[in-house]
Amino acid sequence: MNNVEILDPVRTMRSSGYKVDVSRGERNGRVSSEWFNRPDDERYLSLDDLWASVKGRSERSRSRVLQTADIRVEAARDNPERLHLMLPKAHEPVAPTHWAFGQLASIVGAPASYLRQLPAPLAGINLQYGLTNHRAEQVKTFETEDGRTELRAVTGPDYGRIHDHELVEAVQRIAGNGTGDTRWKVPGVLDWSTGVYNPDVEISRDTTTLYASDRDVFLFLVDDHNPIEAGRLPDGSPDLFCGCRP
Repeated sequence: MNNVEILDPVRTMRSSGYKVDVSRGERNGRVSSEWFNRPDDERYLSLDDLWASVKGRSERSRSRVLQTADIRVEAARDNPERLHLMLPKAHEPVAPTHWAFGQLASIVGAPASYLRQLPAPLAGINLQYGLTNHRAEQVKTFETEDGRTELRAVTGPDYGRIHDHELVEAVQRIAGNGTGDTRWKVPGVLDWSTGVYNPDVEISRDTTTLYASDRDVFLFLVDDHNPIEAGRLPDGSPDLFCGCRP
């Protein structure tokens, strides 16, 4: 978030909407892409709900520094799809995510895309060989417990991490709950058939722009009760747009 300033609380004014010229300006498909790709359990109706979810995820996570040579790879022949890791002082196996597996493969110089095509026992043998024979180095793991313990990232030992709940907290200091208690809120809805934008629409799973998965967070808020006049429409009425912040 860039060039953000603290703004006054939103006025109690409510409008029935205003007409906009959608042919003007620049379109960014990122919000639409996020909307289409997110399942319901990754959509949130307020910043409070979003914060609680990512905060809980953070509290179930931990990081530690270890030697790559101390990582043991386990894979059962009766389950060709499942590969686990045993980390030093761990009480149970850790399941690498797609992302973490790729990071481990990169560390030992193995092609992750190829290893993923192999049965787990064979991929495990290759990965173990690389970890054992590659120059030992320190790495920092990021593990999360959610029914099972997952290895979500493998980074350098000095890697610093900003947790998603810290990002949401920073936005909350400006946007409150993101539902209209300040000037910044989840956007309203544009009727493409009439070109009328209505800022006062009930937030639902279909209209929200607050998302989080098991490894990311995405926020899109607007100040749409204080539109800025950008020019004139063909009929002479003002052409308005709202200020946006991702």
